[in-house]
Amino acid sequence: MKLKISSSIMVLMLAGGVAWGKDDTLSQAQAVFKPVPAKPPVLKNNPATPAKIELGKMLFFDPRLSSSSLISCNTCHNVGLGGVDIQETSVGHGWQKGPRNAPTVLNAVFNIAQFWDGRAKDLEAQAKGPVQASVEMNNKPERVVETLKSIPGYLPQFKKAFPGEKDPITFDNMARAIEVFEATLITPDSRFDRYLKGDRKALSAKEHDGLKLFMAKGCATCHNGVNIGGTGYFPFGVKEDPDAAARPVDDFGRFKVTNTAADKYVFKSPSLRNIELTPPYFHSGKVWTLSDAVKVMGSSQLGITLNAEDDAKIVAFLKTLNGKQPKVVYPILPVNSDSTPKPLLK
Repeated sequence: MKLKISSSIMVLMLAGGVAWGKDDTLSQAQAVFKPVPAKPPVLKNNPATPAKIELGKMLFFDPRLSSSSLISCNTCHNVGLGGVDIQETSVGHGWQKGPRNAPTVLNAVFNIAQFWDGRAKDLEAQAKGPVQASVEMNNKPERVVETLKSIPGYLPQFKKAFPGEKDPITFDNMARAIEVFEATLITPDSRFDRYLKGDRKALSAKEHDGLKLFMAKGCATCHNGVNIGGTGYFPFGVKEDPDAAARPVDDFGRFKVTNTAADKYVFKSPSLRNIELTPPYFHSGKVWTLSDAVKVMGSSQLGITLNAEDDAKIVAFLKTLNGKQPKVVYPILPVNSDSTPKPLLK
């Protein structure tokens, strides 16, 4: 498997993190990372409008997209909890436990693809998956459309969001509306972002040392760019296999998508933005502290054993990645009609 590594990151790797001949950590960081922009990016082929964003927010919080009328997108990607559910793996329809930890929805728009294995090319495709998964929302596109059409208040909302369409309430439009809302869930202005913009005082000495270690040890090879991750696919277990609890032996990762032997135990690198807010960690959700997660990464990915001091410094740096959390007013959802499908609990 070929890994694409930017020239700036390669320079850091070859020079041991002192590529400029002096300790110019800020310049090195600016070459590898980018701050979260103040405004959401423009989505290709799905332009955002206030009406579409508002509809997407309503749908994101509406549990009636699930067959039980109990589970919404926000159930597993709670915007008040860093965009996750603080569970090892999410609990879905009929109290079933999903196979993987729910990634954060915050800043997900900056990822190369969605889900741990990258099987969804964008947020629109991702929005369709959990709705139909039997272990999650356990619904079908036709029943979702039937439900939405039976709720009188949704028709004018869909007409505003998708003007000119004869039949705007479709499964695709549901996903497109959710996509534009989720794209607004970004967290700019972290202390690390302020540092990247030139404020050297935004990080303490310990946090600054943690950043230097993060780059010098090789963590930035997989965790770089705007999202400090989410930019590519990497094997989990480069130097040694992690404990089976952290990397279950029966979850082959991206191999299930590509059916390529080299993709066994390969996963999309997760974003480290707001990482302090989103335990537990890894696709298994079996590691509950940042300190332990850093240790696992050191041994499995880098083949090193970090001492307690270096581990603490890297953890201190990671906590500077908490950005300004989106403030979302919970929407008042339109009421059912007599024809709205009844909940299916089994």
